[in-house]
Amino acid sequence: MDITHSRRVNGFDTSRQRLLALKYRFIGWLRRGLDISAALVGILLLSPLFILITILIKRDSPGPVFYWGPRMGKDGCPFRILKFRTMYECPESYAGPKITANGDGRITPIGQWLRNTKLNELPQLWNVLVGDMSLVGPRPEDPDYVAKWPEEARRELLQVRPGITSPASVLYRDEEQMMQIEDSETDYLQKILPSKLRLDVLYVRHRSIFSDLDIIFWTLLTLLPRIKEKQVPKNLLYWGLFSRFVSRYVSWFFIDTFVVLGAVLGIGFLWRLTGPIHVGEYSAMILALFIAILFGLVNVVFGLGRIVWSKAHAGYILFLFGSTAVVTALLLIANQYLTRPLPPVMLIAIGIIAWCGFVLVRYRMRLLTGAAQHWLNLRPGARSFGERVLIIGTGDMGDFAASMLTKGELLPGFTVVGMVDDNPRMGGVQVGVCRVLGTTTDIPALVERHDVGLLVFAINQVSASDNIRIKTICDQTKARTIFLPDVVHTLKSKFHERQPVIDSALSLADTQRLLTDLDGLLEKKQVQQARAKIRLLQDNLSIAQISAEGAFINEGRIS
Repeated sequence: MDITHSRRVNGFDTSRQRLLALKYRFIGWLRRGLDISAALVGILLLSPLFILITILIKRDSPGPVFYWGPRMGKDGCPFRILKFRTMYECPESYAGPKITANGDGRITPIGQWLRNTKLNELPQLWNVLVGDMSLVGPRPEDPDYVAKWPEEARRELLQVRPGITSPASVLYRDEEQMMQIEDSETDYLQKILPSKLRLDVLYVRHRSIFSDLDIIFWTLLTLLPRIKEKQVPKNLLYWGLFSRFVSRYVSWFFIDTFVVLGAVLGIGFLWRLTGPIHVGEYSAMILALFIAILFGLVNVVFGLGRIVWSKAHAGYILFLFGSTAVVTALLLIANQYLTRPLPPVMLIAIGIIAWCGFVLVRYRMRLLTGAAQHWLNLRPGARSFGERVLIIGTGDMGDFAASMLTKGELLPGFTVVGMVDDNPRMGGVQVGVCRVLGTTTDIPALVERHDVGLLVFAINQVSASDNIRIKTICDQTKARTIFLPDVVHTLKSKFHERQPVIDSALSLADTQRLLTDLDGLLEKKQVQQARAKIRLLQDNLSIAQISAEGAFINEGRIS
């Protein structure tokens, strides 16, 4: 890779890292603001409950009301977690194991009730208020146990504030019931802690404000007696009601509403230049907002928010057209009953512009990527960034290679200069964002002309002679060669090697014996038994075919 390319790619990565850092910093400020607000409101609203619990603890056993325990916080900074005291204030409580199990004699009667209802955790709102903890985050652990975490888990979990609740604390809300009192610490370290660490790491990697709301919702819900005994699905903890509703419906509703509002205002302004619109300004604003909201709601009803548009194929444009056509038809019908109807052509123009806007916001990245790639194809001298790649083959595998190299994270590192194919009908045509520059015999000249550094062999079905010929041509160039079918063939051969039925294929003697038995059954007109023998023969033929295909793949694969 040349110096210019390195600088541009590194510049791209640096800019992206700065944007991500700014985004995470903003989300951190927002989360901290929500934590402070929720902690203040919670302490004020729950203060009568705190007083009641204080009285119950004092009447139950002598000792302090609160327990301060050592915990490991963000960036490895220790802090003292605040809880209502649930154990007897005696030396045995401090000398025993740090993990409590069901039936632990150190727990007071009122303490057991506080643990069962999780009310002993409420004072941690103070830890949230002072910044030691967050409402949602990995549960804080004793420093002695943190020292036993795997290094990778410790690095990931300690980069965020611990929380009052988390997916792991919801799923393991009754962990005391899962451990034996005789060896609670061993049970916790070997059976429960590894699973909790995995769940917490998964949370940290995919956390968001709305997923935190989901976890808070499930935490409150599982405190109810009838729901407490039921298991919460893990997928709903990480991607629950709030996250799904906002990402699939609310966000797209607002985006579509703003798109239509812009279309209405734009068409209205242009229409106003040619002549008056007999609608008052206030009425026009209300009507524009109504039209925008109607388009957004219909798109939601059509389920357009459930589509992953970054990977959606072009056929979904018809779904957008259908929803737009429905709303436009409804507006044309309702327009006839208005005292001051709008020009029908104006409503149709709004529908067309809105549809174009829907397509643009959903396919924006692919449109920009395609436009940039076409621009580079038109200006060969401008291809000064990325490793230059020539794809051999225009079939499905070639399209797959082009898609990998012209999208996502690989985009700044590679520039596809074009494709080659021996099919005479493909000469000079455009395949996606790539142009077919010639045939395989032109590979050496194309490598020199476009300074190609990487050849991607992407022909799935090719004869042995053509395979050797193309490989020889590629070896004669200065470019490196990657054989994409090798990956597919390797996977196929591994798949066939692992088929358990292949080893049970019938031998030739067994097959002959089976045919003799089948002939005897047919003479005796024993149809059911004969059909069973036929099915066995069919299975044997399928097994033989799979074995032959696997052997062909292993022997014919390019080395």
